[in-house]
Amino acid sequence: MVLTHTTNHTYSHPFPTVTLAFFLRYYSPQLNPFSSHVLSTDTISSHVDPGTGRLHTTRVHMKKTRLPSAVVKLLPSSVTGGGGDKSSYVLETSVVDIKEGWMKTESRNLNYTGVLSVVEQQHYSTTSPEQTMSTPFSSSGAEASSRTHSTSPTLSPNTSVTTTFSYRSTLGGRKHEKAALESTDGGEEHGPRRLGDWISGWGVKRIQGSIESIASNKTDDQMIKSRDGMRIVLERLRSNGIVAVLRELRRREGKALFDQ
Repeated sequence: MVLTHTTNHTYSHPFPTVTLAFFLRYYSPQLNPFSSHVLSTDTISSHVDPGTGRLHTTRVHMKKTRLPSAVVKLLPSSVTGGGGDKSSYVLETSVVDIKEGWMKTESRNLNYTGVLSVVEQQHYSTTSPEQTMSTPFSSSGAEASSRTHSTSPTLSPNTSVTTTFSYRSTLGGRKHEKAALESTDGGEEHGPRRLGDWISGWGVKRIQGSIESIASNKTDDQMIKSRDGMRIVLERLRSNGIVAVLRELRRREGKALFDQ
């Protein structure tokens, strides 16, 4: 079972500024106070396709995360590792076509996938969701979108974004049970059996559905914080100018390195 949650939003800023804000949103808590949970960001690859002129970027974010308390209470500590803050990794891929006026991004968690896999897909566009045809995300270049934009659009003062979260829990599935058995020493055979008995008692579908529902219910709060962070970055870019903001970030970054 896969649970999905889709929302639409419009930023009162032109598309080029919104795309820049997207890449800067985790740059520094001084720029975005809602990004203090992001410990680091590493760019794995970034290149412009010479044929299409599209920018393809892959990044990994390390975040300070906390499993929902309801999930921690629901599952054994052998599965969740207990409560408290932990570090987790998120893989982010993006494709930007500045000429046609769209950007597609996909983010997915690399940790706790045995408990819950979360995929966030976003489609930024100079046109509203009602005007934009729905096309699947393609990490190879999002070719489908090129068929919906035959000419370069005029610069719109607004940028629309459609965000879809997909939640899928595989806890209790064959793959998870096999991993649990392989990760346990022979002297601790009671561990997997106890987990298996617990899963059987609750019912696999019931457990998976509960985990997906708990995560989905937190989406609205997460989206509000995410949009507030983007809004702050956008307003600072508008008020101070792009060049001034980038210079200030570089200055603070250099000072931090010098202070170390």
